[in-house]
Amino acid sequence: MKIYIDGKFLDEKNAKVSVFDHGLLYGDGVFEGIRAYNGRVFKLKEHVERLYYSAKAILLTIPITPEAMTQAVLATCRKNNLTNGYIRLVVTRGPGTLGLNPNRCTKPCVIVIADKIQLYPQEMYERGMDIVTVPTTRNLHSALNPAIKSLNYLNNILAKIEANNAGVEEAIMLNAEGFVAECTGDNIFIVKGKNMFTPPLSAGALYGITRGVVIELAKEMGLTVSEPNLTRYDMFNAEECFLTGTGAELIPVVKIDGRVIGTGQPGAATRSLIERYHALTKVSGEPI
Repeated sequence: MKIYIDGKFLDEKNAKVSVFDHGLLYGDGVFEGIRAYNGRVFKLKEHVERLYYSAKAILLTIPITPEAMTQAVLATCRKNNLTNGYIRLVVTRGPGTLGLNPNRCTKPCVIVIADKIQLYPQEMYERGMDIVTVPTTRNLHSALNPAIKSLNYLNNILAKIEANNAGVEEAIMLNAEGFVAECTGDNIFIVKGKNMFTPPLSAGALYGITRGVVIELAKEMGLTVSEPNLTRYDMFNAEECFLTGTGAELIPVVKIDGRVIGTGQPGAATRSLIERYHALTKVSGEPI
C-alpha cells in the first residue's frame, strides 16, 4: 500500500509522522472519511470542503489548496489501484514542542490513506442492528463543537466503549439537554408514516454528508423530512430507524434499549433508501 504524506508516496512501513506531531500528542488536527465506488470518489468535493471548514474552525491553515487536495486523493487511489474502498484524509497541526502552543508547530502534515473498510457485519445490514443509549453525552457546542471533525474523538470513543460493554456495535449519544444528538460515528433517522425525522445540527449532530444525501433521496420518495429535537421516547415509538455515515452507508436499526422498533425488521422506507443510495453511488462521483 502506498500512503501520501506531504506530497510523497511512501510504503506503509515507511509512512511515519513525528512523535512531536500535535496530531498525536493532543489530537490537534482534522480528518475526513470518504468512499470510492466503481472507480469514482463519492461526494469528494463536499468532503474536501468540510475538511477545510473544520480546519478553519481550529485556525489550522492547510498548506495545499482544495484543488491540490482533491488531486492528492485521486492520485492516492490510482497508486493503490483502488476502485472500491475507503479514503482517510488527515491534516495534523504538524511537529512542535511538548507544550500546547500550536504556534510552535512548524508545518501541518497532510496524509491520504486509501484502503478498505467494513464497519459492521453484513448480516446487520440485512436483519438490522440493536443499539443502546449511553451515559456519555455529546460534546457541547461551547466546548468542542461537534461540527468540527477533529482528531480528538475521545468523546465518541468513550460512548463506543459503553456500547461494546452493553454487547452492541453502536450507541445513541444525547446532548446535555437530553435530546438525541447522533450515534458514535453515524447520524440517526426515524420514520413514522410519511414523515422522516433526524436530529437538528444544533442538537450536536455532525454535518453528515451521507445524511444530506439521504434527506434529498427521502424527499424524492415523497417523505416529509424535518429536524426537530428528538427524545428517546420518539426513538422507541418510531416505525423505522436507521443510521447513516460514509463508512456505514445506511444500516437499519431494529431495537433500541431493548425496545423493538416497528415490526422488528428493516422497514420499507429504509430498504428503499438503501437501494436508492447504492444506485446513486454507482453512477456519481469524481472519476479516479
